[in-house]
Formats: sequence, C-alpha cells, structure tokens
Amino acid sequence: MLGVVNQKGGVGKTTTAINLSAALATEGLRCLLIDCDPQANSTGGFGFARDDDRESIYDVLVGEATLAGTALQTEIETLRLVPSSKNLIGANVELIQVERRAFRLKDAVDEVRADYDYILLDCPPALDLLTLNALVAADRLLVPMQAEYFALEGISELMNTLERVRGAFNPGLEIEGVLLTMYDDRTNLAQQVTENLREFFKEKLLKTAIPRNVRLAEAPSYGKPVLLYDPKSRGAESYRELGMEILERNGVESPKARARKAAAAVRGEVTVKFWPYG
Repeated sequence: MLGVVNQKGGVGKTTTAINLSAALATEGLRCLLIDCDPQANSTGGFGFARDDDRESIYDVLVGEATLAGTALQTEIETLRLVPSSKNLIGANVELIQVERRAFRLKDAVDEVRADYDYILLDCPPALDLLTLNALVAADRLLVPMQAEYFALEGISELMNTLERVRGAFNPGLEIEGVLLTMYDDRTNLAQQVTENLREFFKEKLLKTAIPRNVRLAEAPSYGKPVLLYDPKSRGAESYRELGMEILERNGVESPKARARKAAAAVRGEVTVKFWPYG
C-alpha cells in the first residue's frame, strides 16, 4: 500500500495519485485509490460528483461503512475508487475520543488488502489525524515534490514526521521514492535542487520526473486521468514511466508485461523450412 504524501500543498499529490493508479491499473493490476482528502479532488478527477450524501471514506473511518461497500468502479476495469466528501473535515474532531483512532483506516484496509495488487492513498496537505491514519496504514510513501527552494525546507519536517510515526505506530514504514513534479530541467534552480535532493535521498529520488504539461492540467476538468484523456501526451507518458519504475523497483511483473513478453517471444520465433518447401 502506497501513501502519496507531502505536508506542502500544490505539489501534485492528487495528480500523482490519480494518474499513477491509472497507470498501474492499465497494466492489468487490481488497484484501489482511496481519497483521504476532504477536498475530494481525486473523486472529481475520476468524474464523480462531490456528493456529501453518498457513502465515502468518512463513513468508513467512523465505522458506518466498509471499503468494499463504498468503492466505486472507474472507467478502467481494474481500478476502483473510494470517494471522499467534505464530511471528512469533521473526522479530525469526531475520532479524537475513538479507540484506536490512528488505526481506523488500517483496520478497514486490512479487510480488503487481498483483493488488490496496489492500494494508493491520496493524503491531505496537512499533518492531522487523517494524514496520521494514512501513514499508519501505508507500507511505503511516495513523496511528490517540486524542484524549488521551499521543497528543500520541508524535507526535515517530513523526515521528522516519518520517524515519529515509525516509532509510535508503524515501524515498517519506508519511503518508496521522491518524485519531482511540474519539472522543468531547463532552469538552473531545478537542476540545483535536483542535485541536492539526490545527495539527500540518493536512490530514493526516482529517475522519472513529471514535466509541466497542459494536457495533464486539463484532464481533471474532464473527469479523466490523463492516460484516458490524452494517452500520447508527455504527461501520460511520464506517469506510465513512473508506474513501470515503481513496478521494476519492487520486482513486480504486471499482467500486461507478461503478455508483451509472450507476444515478443512468439514474434521472435523463426521457423526454418528446408527444401523441398512444404
């Protein structure tokens, strides 16, 4: 399970959650995206209305629904979405007195883990009880980050949060990778920040970087991930590369990859016929 997290807003968390889950699902992997942000942008990004009367992750956290019962089918056959709503704002207060309040999401996810190859959590841009639930539930964290000065300032805060959660709730929590978003390698600042991040995170800095891309920005207004809105755009290609990089890092071969390998093997077979030709 992968938490997409950064306490700083506007770094591309939701864009990454939507499009990475789509990239993994189009590879034939069974994926679940859980929208943990009260703004419900992942929900809207897949074309679902922000309906406060529909069961959402809020109902799951307060114990009135299950993930299996709230998950919605997206346009991609192997991808389901647990929606959010503004009701989730109240969960921070309502869960304070609840037993195992930091484990509410983990307990719910454990019931459906076996049904999915990948579960992604779109986290809010705050270090509150909602984000804590996501960090406790997640196995690994994907950290979208812009190549700018303020991104470097937030690194220590992020690492401190990670260490506190490890020590108190989730000792196995690790960083899957740091992802550069809205990236423009033509600027000296971007190159300098990239080098600084590489020195700090080393192999945790992902090779794939997500460029600024108009189609990527347009896709949410059409209620589609960019892989469906414009599959040949630079944004779509970048998220496909990101999905493949994460699978490769974890030694996972997708159903589509196995199919491509089998097709290539068939094409590579050479049939030699000797005279007289049959």
